[in-house]
Amino acid sequence: MSPSPVTGLRRDVAVPDLAPAVPAAHSGRRDRSRGLVTIALFLAPALVLFLLLVITPILVAAYASMYKWNGFGLPEDYVGLDNFTRAFSDPVFQGDLWRAGILIVLSLVIQLPASLGLAMLLNQPLRGRSVYRLLFFAPYVLSEVTTAVLFTLVFSPNRGLGDALSGLLGVEAVFADPDTVLFALFLVISWKYFGFHMILYLAGRQNIPRELTEAATTDGASSWQVFRHVTLPLLGPTIRISVFLSVIGTIQLFDMVWVLTGGGPIHASETMAVTMFQHGFRRFEVGYASAISIIMFLLSLVFALFYQRVVMRRDTEGAITTRGVQ
Repeated sequence: MSPSPVTGLRRDVAVPDLAPAVPAAHSGRRDRSRGLVTIALFLAPALVLFLLLVITPILVAAYASMYKWNGFGLPEDYVGLDNFTRAFSDPVFQGDLWRAGILIVLSLVIQLPASLGLAMLLNQPLRGRSVYRLLFFAPYVLSEVTTAVLFTLVFSPNRGLGDALSGLLGVEAVFADPDTVLFALFLVISWKYFGFHMILYLAGRQNIPRELTEAATTDGASSWQVFRHVTLPLLGPTIRISVFLSVIGTIQLFDMVWVLTGGGPIHASETMAVTMFQHGFRRFEVGYASAISIIMFLLSLVFALFYQRVVMRRDTEGAITTRGVQ
């Protein structure tokens, strides 16, 4: 072959690539660095909001809880843990803990089983079941304030349903009697939230393969046996999530109680959040109210960590195992 007229070199001679070769390890590190920068850019807005709206208020409340402070100016009267000692020795706050426990037990024993039973019923091929699902879920869409105002009107004196229920219980007004106000409050809470738990259970039930229940029925299992040995165990993760949300929501209960009863009569329906609001915004004892808020936070945190570690351990381990297999 003839030489090139421009270079004078033979065209069949390969010209070596003089560009320096980039090591594969260096290229991999560069790609990882770009990936980390991209992840950081996407996470930055959420992290900034989380720091400003979650972490910062917690730190400020923890700092204020160490002072006797009325909320004006900077806190100066340092009292250490006296606010926490005062809270746990206060009969009102002790009653708040007791009432929260009663509401949690009532929710676990009455509200959640009723929601589960209703979900199983509405999973059957009933005519118009979509309408029933919508009607039962509708109360959850209402805000807590709207629900409280509605039931305030329903149970007001000289109104039909309120008078009938008061006469049945032998009291003048269910929200004015210390012996019945907590159970009336639980009735309102259940009316609002049982539709939410029903939807959770219904979604969990529909995720159970039909082949499993059909196989159990073919083997001669009754409807109760199918529910007891097939449906209920497979609904375990959904039930555990429902219980967790119910307990955390009860600890933080405020809006509905404040509008319905204001915590009365004589603190009979008061919750920790209502006590915190009373001392912080009515009596200007912001340091003491901050201590109550920290107690609520610690109760929720300890319960969440314990629940995730002990109760939901199988669910999280199953998810990690499944992800590892994939």
